[in-house]
Amino acid sequence: MPLDQGEINELYDAKEMSFLDHIDDLRKHLFRAVVAILVGTIVAFIQKSFLFDTLIFGPKQPDFWTYRFFCKLATLVNSPDLCIKDIGFVVSNISMSGQFTQHLYVAFVAGLILASPFVLWEVWRFIKPALKKSEQKKVRGVVFFCTILFFTGVLFGYYFLTPVSLSFLGTYRVSEQVSNEINLESYIDFVATLTLATGAVFELPVVAFFLAKLGIMSAAFMQKYRRQAVLVILIISAVVTPPDATSMILMTVPLYGLFELSILIAHRVDKQRKKEQQA
Repeated sequence: MPLDQGEINELYDAKEMSFLDHIDDLRKHLFRAVVAILVGTIVAFIQKSFLFDTLIFGPKQPDFWTYRFFCKLATLVNSPDLCIKDIGFVVSNISMSGQFTQHLYVAFVAGLILASPFVLWEVWRFIKPALKKSEQKKVRGVVFFCTILFFTGVLFGYYFLTPVSLSFLGTYRVSEQVSNEINLESYIDFVATLTLATGAVFELPVVAFFLAKLGIMSAAFMQKYRRQAVLVILIISAVVTPPDATSMILMTVPLYGLFELSILIAHRVDKQRKKEQQA
């Protein structure tokens, strides 16, 4: 039975209201996420000494955990070159407002990292109503795994990639007549970018899971183009890390491991989809 104009208008109004409610719901989730980041930023801003002296400038100190680890490793394998004792540069500020600006920036980055579990939770709460009950069960725990992978990447970037990269670039000289005096902004951008980029790259298994769920990428496809994937991983490692072989290897190995894990995840999703189709 065809609908009259009044019924059509009612359906249109209902659809329009549903869309507006959806936008309002998104606004609420974004607001709570921003508040969480702001709270984290304030907490980090207050802890200035710990934020800079311990965290930011930690990787440039010779007694940093990573350097002590490499020195112990150098003793075990009888390779003194592995022991890093001199970082080879000083950090200076050449802008009037540079230190205050960088204090705000670092506090924001720290607040973003601290609030990332809550932000991911808010994103999940916004997406969840659009999924069926069966789909919600299949992706249960996605926030937990996203958080674990992100923090694992951040810690890996901070404790391994950053110190190795700083030691290489800090001691590299074109001539003994040139000393390395690194600008504060350049140093902080380097540490923050490398750490956050590693955290983001470690989300590869989650991305593979959702691509497999959407049918865009299968385990067979990933296995078929494994060689090409290795090339892409090498390119990503070269872009994200400084131009030295050690940092590139440190990034390439875990990335390839994450790629293989992604194949296993995609294979499981493919197997589950086939069972559902046969049922």
